[in-house]
Amino acid sequence: MLDPEPLERITARRAELDELEEQLAKQLAEVRTERDELAVAERVLERVSEQLADERASAAPTPGQVGGRAVMLIPHREPGVTAGGS
Repeated sequence: MLDPEPLERITARRAELDELEEQLAKQLAEVRTERDELAVAERVLERVSEQLADERASAAPTPGQVGGRAVMLIPHREPGVTAGGS
């Protein structure tokens, strides 16, 4: 007759491995979800950074020439508007 102890140990170990597999599969799914969320956040940050850089570049004084000399052209301000924006 076959000794039942090795079979019980094998069955117990398989149950442990099944549980571990389930935990690891769940953890892997969570890691993949977080990685995907980070990729989206990275793309949004890059897009916002590009928009801010474009806005800063368009708001910066532009170089020009007057009488053959390089000068900075300052955007026109409406009367009554101060440099501080108040």
